[in-house]
Amino acid sequence: MNSDLSRIRFGVNYVPAKKWWYCWNDFEPDEIARDLDAVSSLHADHVRIMVLWPYFQPNPRWVSEAHLDRLEVFMQLARERRLDVCATMLNGWLSGWSFRPTFDRPVDFYTAGEMREPTELYFRSCAERLNRHDNFLGFDLGNEMNCCWKTGNLEEGDTWMNRTLDLCESISPQGIHVNGVDHNPWFHPATFSPANLARRQKLIALHCWIEFTGARQRGKPLDQVCMKLAPAMAALARTYAGDARKPVWLQEFGASSRWMEDAQIPAFLEAASHAAVAGGISWLTWWASHDILEKYQFDPLEYDLGLLTTDNRIKPAGHAFQRLALEYGGKPVSVPALPVKVLPPHEYDATWRWLEEIQRDLP
Repeated sequence: MNSDLSRIRFGVNYVPAKKWWYCWNDFEPDEIARDLDAVSSLHADHVRIMVLWPYFQPNPRWVSEAHLDRLEVFMQLARERRLDVCATMLNGWLSGWSFRPTFDRPVDFYTAGEMREPTELYFRSCAERLNRHDNFLGFDLGNEMNCCWKTGNLEEGDTWMNRTLDLCESISPQGIHVNGVDHNPWFHPATFSPANLARRQKLIALHCWIEFTGARQRGKPLDQVCMKLAPAMAALARTYAGDARKPVWLQEFGASSRWMEDAQIPAFLEAASHAAVAGGISWLTWWASHDILEKYQFDPLEYDLGLLTTDNRIKPAGHAFQRLALEYGGKPVSVPALPVKVLPPHEYDATWRWLEEIQRDLP
């Protein structure tokens, strides 16, 4: 496992080409192997995967041994292709759908005592298997879990997050563990406080989508407001952390043909990646590895987010990713010196004014 935060890494959010994450229930190792061969050909060095909670833990007192076996097969297939793996756990929210365990009652998730023991069992069971593999990067608590389980009490969200990260660090001390929230907690009160997200994580995970943050409503996809979204959000997170050099992971960024012309997507990927590297971001992870088959009936924007087709052919954006991974992968992270700025009020418009101001100072 390469967990050096001082070196640039390029990776992808893996989305299985044929069966999406339903593959955990209809597992075909050969299909996964072909996908990971294609991911490796992009010169990616890591993948972020989605461990669907209700599939792995159908009962609060039982985690499926069959699914844990499949997780280990996946880890071995990834290792054979020199891919490190971040396992995202409480999913939860994925591609606009909610995948909740059967024992998730309509209570406040973050304070419900009845959820604590099953959650801990789930993490411990997965850690026991994942720790056997030297390509295990660490846990992500959940994919944008503030979209699936919300609370208006940020103290409750922070207390839960700190306790769960403590658990991860105790059961997998070698890993780098994060809480991969969407953009909302950074822009306005939304389940977790930005200060705790920035300070508690060793590596700050950011999701920087030009559509969902509102950047695309402020300019064209190749304008500065979109191109420099990630380094501006990194500067904001570092300001909340009180550490101008805090390592940052651009954990999700991507582009749909619903937001820009197909021909613009490779240019967007290149420009946004160059800006992220210039802004001192350590790890860059594109969403997604593969397109999705339309039979799964997700939101149409989900179908063409991949660098690879569902037949594992490299798309133009994939070729752009290849060049970037070869150009930057393994090089030292260089964080630019930026003017010290007072944090904005924790509300949407004020945060956007702050971001647009810092974008003018970014390289």
